[in-house]
Amino acid sequence: MVTVKDTLKLFGISIVICCAAFVCTLFINYRIDLVGIGDTVTGGQAVKLYDAQLSTSTVVCAACGGSLILTSIVMLLTYIKNLTDTRSKELGIMKALGYTGFGIAKHFWIFGLSVFAGAAVGIAGAAAYMPTFYEIQNKGGYFTVPRESHFTAWVLLALIPSAVFAVLSVLFAYRRLKKPVMKLLREDAGAKVRKSRSGSAELPFLKELKRDTVRSRRSLLFFIGFSAFCFSCNTQMSFSMTDLASDTMGYMILIIGLIIAYMMLILALSSVVRGSAKTAAMMRIFGYEDGEISRSIINGYRPVALIGFILGTGYQFGLLKVMVNVVFKDIDKTPEYNFDIKALCIALPVFIISYELIMRFFAGRIKKQPIKSVMMEG
Repeated sequence: MVTVKDTLKLFGISIVICCAAFVCTLFINYRIDLVGIGDTVTGGQAVKLYDAQLSTSTVVCAACGGSLILTSIVMLLTYIKNLTDTRSKELGIMKALGYTGFGIAKHFWIFGLSVFAGAAVGIAGAAAYMPTFYEIQNKGGYFTVPRESHFTAWVLLALIPSAVFAVLSVLFAYRRLKKPVMKLLREDAGAKVRKSRSGSAELPFLKELKRDTVRSRRSLLFFIGFSAFCFSCNTQMSFSMTDLASDTMGYMILIIGLIIAYMMLILALSSVVRGSAKTAAMMRIFGYEDGEISRSIINGYRPVALIGFILGTGYQFGLLKVMVNVVFKDIDKTPEYNFDIKALCIALPVFIISYELIMRFFAGRIKKQPIKSVMMEG
């Protein structure tokens, strides 16, 4: 039931883990080396800068690594849920033949490999970039941090997460399989009927379809919203990094943000198209135009993306304001930070154009779904 081919569908998790491992490896390694020279740092400004660098490393690892790992967990659980729902008939047959729920679920450990692969690539990339990173960090001139290699990154960012994700995959799959055999055979393991609220006005069909499409895939709201959040936050923050840190740091933040943003948006919309294929085919049979079908399925996610962009804008401003006014407030020559209107004026049009193009592309895929092949599935 679970093969290496299935794990390839977790490419998105590998990318997110890779980005998290890359950033966290740099700052964890730097923090360990920074702690090692703590006794040699003297002078008022040097000590203040040393404490600020320690705080920065901790904040970056906690904020960046923590949020990306939590995102990966949500992606993993969503994928396992979809897998068990779409293959519920096969799973029901296996249970009817005598396989236990845990006997089937234990094979889901293989999903931990996607985490290890992403972490390995991220750590290797960080190791290659490490000399440049240390050179940038040592530019202050108050003290120099010698670079050493530490196996801690492999343990914290590759081995432990891989084991945790493997165990989590097994436990969640086992929970999904704790259903009666007949319920699995009827392929309604994931079906939930929503009762309309009493007294609520009946909506036109297309508006109701748009609402129900969003409600039936609430996990995708998180992915699309977080995608826009990452785009907004990292794009605007990268502009400020050129003044507060370095051009290299700005490019690194920009590239990581764009990779995660576009990857999560594409994965989410791909799931929307697959899940709505039969609905689109039926609507086409009943005479609805392609434009009406695609708008009813895709349009419900546009406001979520806009909200994510707004939240990302506020988050990056608040984070940088705290870093400049709290963490580095006692450091001489620290530049003043104010909201970057120019960055917003660049990021917002790029966001609207790129996200609209991607959504129109997937709207086109809905139009191209062949009616015969869709209706004959299953």
